[in-house]
Amino acid sequence: MPDQVVTRFAPSPTGFLHIGGARTALFNWLYARGRGGKFLLRIEDTDRERSTPEATAAILQGMEWLGLDHDGDVISQFEGAERHAEVAHQLLAEGKAYKCFSTQDEIAAFREKARAEGQSTLFRSPWRDADPTTHPDAPFVIRIKAPQDGATVIRDQVQGDVTIRNNQLDDMVLLRSDGTPVYMLAVVVDDHDMGVTHVIRGDDHLNNAARQMMIYEAMGWDVPVWAHIPLIHGPDGKKLSKRHGALGAQEYQAMGYPAAGMRNYLARLGWSHGDDEFFTDAQAKEWFDLDGIGKSPARFDLKKLENLCGQHIAISDDAALRREIGAYLQAAGRPSLTETQNSDLERAMYCLKDRARTFPELLEKAHFVLTSRPVEMDEKAAKAFEAVSDGILKELTPHVQNASWSRDGLEEALNAFANDKGIKFGKLAAPLRAVLAGRAVTPSVFDMMLVLGREETLARLTDAAN
Repeated sequence: MPDQVVTRFAPSPTGFLHIGGARTALFNWLYARGRGGKFLLRIEDTDRERSTPEATAAILQGMEWLGLDHDGDVISQFEGAERHAEVAHQLLAEGKAYKCFSTQDEIAAFREKARAEGQSTLFRSPWRDADPTTHPDAPFVIRIKAPQDGATVIRDQVQGDVTIRNNQLDDMVLLRSDGTPVYMLAVVVDDHDMGVTHVIRGDDHLNNAARQMMIYEAMGWDVPVWAHIPLIHGPDGKKLSKRHGALGAQEYQAMGYPAAGMRNYLARLGWSHGDDEFFTDAQAKEWFDLDGIGKSPARFDLKKLENLCGQHIAISDDAALRREIGAYLQAAGRPSLTETQNSDLERAMYCLKDRARTFPELLEKAHFVLTSRPVEMDEKAAKAFEAVSDGILKELTPHVQNASWSRDGLEEALNAFANDKGIKFGKLAAPLRAVLAGRAVTPSVFDMMLVLGREETLARLTDAAN
């Protein structure tokens, strides 16, 4: 293994950070961080027509939300075009590449003839071994001289050894006739110059590895460790697409999933460590290895994601959780909380976070502490409230006023009052939820009273009794 592991994530800025891309970034991040290595970020923006600054910003925001910090500056592939061309010219000078003057029409005619004769349509340029004195004064591309016999073996950490016959490889174009480098050349030069030791990417790039290895070998460069990971499928087993729901990482932030839960779920999507489902970042960094990645496509399951997110919310630090909820509200375009609401929310967090799987669920449970008097009741709460007479609430108020303001004290006072009235405490709890929160589903009545405090609790009881 090299002295230092260097991985990279290299998205094309043509849209948002796709959930599949987010998982690729995560795998690279975990592999590097778990080994004290470097995780680099390169934007593959050579396609000038489709690359946009907005898409680059969306990718960076998605990475930031997921907490996938990278080392050094973000690298632009487009800005390295001169260096990429320099490598093509070096290979040309060393006789490992050649000028090809064949036109698009000639290539199309070659393929048509080959098809008609039942031959391989892989283009074989007549200029590969041509004498330079016969070169016309015409536009040309630079092609690499592919090996013509034997085989190329991609030693892949996930797929195993993949053998490709060299007669299946064409003399790939390195530089177009306008002098611009092709993507395949740019990737190899960038990975080499960035010192990338491990290329962990989707298995849709597996065939590219054989063609990229031609450049590594022609330049005498070390070939990186390959790890081509299966794509993500929807619950129906088909490639994940818009019809399965949200595709962008930021859409999940705007839906209120915590980043830690998303990291845990994405790590588990196609990789496993024994039977462990729930784990922390520290455990993931320690455990993550390439041999734990499966060969089959993983299936995206929203229920599993929600379940893990709930477990992460439950163990989160209260202040950190409140800050993340603030970021969620912004991402979702919802009004932000006031300073008072923020501190009240943090105080209430102990009785909110145990059963919430998403931030909208948690905020719904927190309604009692975020709303202000007079508390408006929703339909279910209003029905529960109607089931008890105003008189009972008026009678209850002094008991609450005189209770010791602790959980035991409140439980004792309210249970004693229910006993005196000959009713079960549940009969009293439902209207109390309505009065204190305006909702039928809330944290326990005692927790709400403790968070609200004596004065606010009595004020809400008085409002309802009147």
